[in-house]
Amino acid sequence: MATTPQLFEEPFDADEYIERLAWRTPGGGSKGGAEAFDPKRLLEEFENHIEELKQLDEKIQRRVEKLEHQCHREAKEFAHKVQDLQRSNQIKEAADIIQKLHLIAQELPFDRFADVKAKIASKYHDLERQLVQEFTAAQRRCEIGRMREVAAVLLHFKGYAHCVDVYIKQCQEGAYMRSDVFEDTALLCQRVNKQVGEVFQSPETVMAKLIQNIFENTLQAHVKEKLDETRRSDIEQYLKNLYDLYTRTTALAAKLTEFNLGSDKHTFLSKLIKNIFSTYLESYIEMEKDYLRTRSTMILQRYYDSKNHQKRPLGGGSIQELKERIRQRTNLPLGPSIDTHGETFLSQEVVVNLLQETRHAFERCNRLSDPSDLPKNAFSIFLLLVEHLCVDHIDYALEIGLSAIPSADAKNANLYFLDVVQQANTIFHLFDKQFNDHLMPLISSSPKLTECLHKKKEVIEQMEVKLDTGIDRTLNCMVGQMKHILATEQKKTDFRPEDENNVMIQCTACHFTRPVCVYVSRQVERVRKSMDGKNVDTVLTELGVRFHRLIHEHLQQYSYSSMGGMLAICDVAEYRKSAKDFRVPLVLQLFGTLHALCNLLVVAPDNLKQVCSGEQLTNLDRNLLHAFVQLRVDYRQARLGRHFS
Repeated sequence: MATTPQLFEEPFDADEYIERLAWRTPGGGSKGGAEAFDPKRLLEEFENHIEELKQLDEKIQRRVEKLEHQCHREAKEFAHKVQDLQRSNQIKEAADIIQKLHLIAQELPFDRFADVKAKIASKYHDLERQLVQEFTAAQRRCEIGRMREVAAVLLHFKGYAHCVDVYIKQCQEGAYMRSDVFEDTALLCQRVNKQVGEVFQSPETVMAKLIQNIFENTLQAHVKEKLDETRRSDIEQYLKNLYDLYTRTTALAAKLTEFNLGSDKHTFLSKLIKNIFSTYLESYIEMEKDYLRTRSTMILQRYYDSKNHQKRPLGGGSIQELKERIRQRTNLPLGPSIDTHGETFLSQEVVVNLLQETRHAFERCNRLSDPSDLPKNAFSIFLLLVEHLCVDHIDYALEIGLSAIPSADAKNANLYFLDVVQQANTIFHLFDKQFNDHLMPLISSSPKLTECLHKKKEVIEQMEVKLDTGIDRTLNCMVGQMKHILATEQKKTDFRPEDENNVMIQCTACHFTRPVCVYVSRQVERVRKSMDGKNVDTVLTELGVRFHRLIHEHLQQYSYSSMGGMLAICDVAEYRKSAKDFRVPLVLQLFGTLHALCNLLVVAPDNLKQVCSGEQLTNLDRNLLHAFVQLRVDYRQARLGRHFS
């Protein structure tokens, strides 16, 4: 029979238990049965069962002892809780009493109740200190309920502010374990914001004080450390750090606005930020300009050094420079031009670097400037861009380019100024894009807008004058080269062949027409690559007009026989084909008219009047028509002048 505690549950009969045990044992029954009575076996069963009962007793005893121990422990804990509650209540009662006594003592005359007042003050401070200590201990144990009770009691004591200070200090313990102080601050404030409403009756005040403490201590120390170490040693890194720290601080403040910090939290946070950065922001724009000036100068100098070029001083007062300026603006031969070996002294890489530095400066200016100073500061940065990009780089390249343009009578001249024009146009587009994208948003609503637009217009107009001068002198060089080709190849007798009958009707292209046309086509293509927009048509129109004038004047240097006139017509037809490359209606019209004029060299005398009245010639000046007819060798013999009298 298994021995279990359930066998001894009430009602329990010992005799019946023993009888049942004996009956269940084989050979142990007292009334006989299938087996004979066996006393030894019964004794053995009793001894075994007694042993089991002893083990059961020990097991039950251990369980009883365990339950008794647990009961004593719980009773002790309960007693402690009761004592704590009683003590807590006595604190509240004592606080109420001492608070009232303290108020009453303030009204008592000092000379009669000095001792009483001193004792009350001492007890007041002792109790206040005990309450703060109790609050501190409860905060460390994370006992929100106890913290709330003690804070409620301390609310009427002068030490309540100290209680808040202790809470704020302990909140920050272990909060800044990572390298990102801004992220740690955001997480800390989120955690405290959930708790502060459960502890204090004015959570917005406590939260505002916590944030103020963080800004005035932790963040200010972090900013000072980051900025002071680079302020004198690395101005570029200092400006980057200042921008980054200010940006992250304002972003943190934006996050903190989601908390209840009082009625005017935006002004509150703005003042905290200003207190941290005011000393740095006061000197920001001057440091920005100094850095930008130094950096831009270095970028330019590094470029000129890479070209082994020593910058020429411009705008001086020497006789040589005066000659150079006169030569640039006229076609007077005042000495040889400068040989730049095809170098334009314009670098897109330099331009991109200058614009990038300026763009960063505009971004920092937008973030770090006071709104009232932003337009003025942005304009000062723009002036530095104008100084280094437009004056020191582009304008200098234009001056050098103008100096390198050969005189109009130079032979086999290399005209690199069009390359300068092409690169200058590209740079102008980049400059204009930055003006619109990064400067305009900073000044668009201020009086500085007009000043900026005026400065930009002034700079561009000054450069356009030099570009126009250079293009004009380049076109003169092109025409001069054409003139040189014509003068070299053309002979006085080309249009008066000795044997009129044996001359094939063809142009003189084999001698000079083709070289001129090839040269013209090449220059037209160069102009197209160097210009953009309406400038292409404007320059090609001017080149086409000069090309036409050159051919017109060239043709007027010769006398023409009937066969020579046919040759001239063929030549002009070739020039007319070249004129089509210009894709300018005026140029095509001029060469069409010139072709019609050449017909006057071959038409029968009796038909001159009819030809002059034709569609293409009828509106021309009669003197011009007469001048062309005078080029005919039979002018006097046939008395052709009478047709114009």
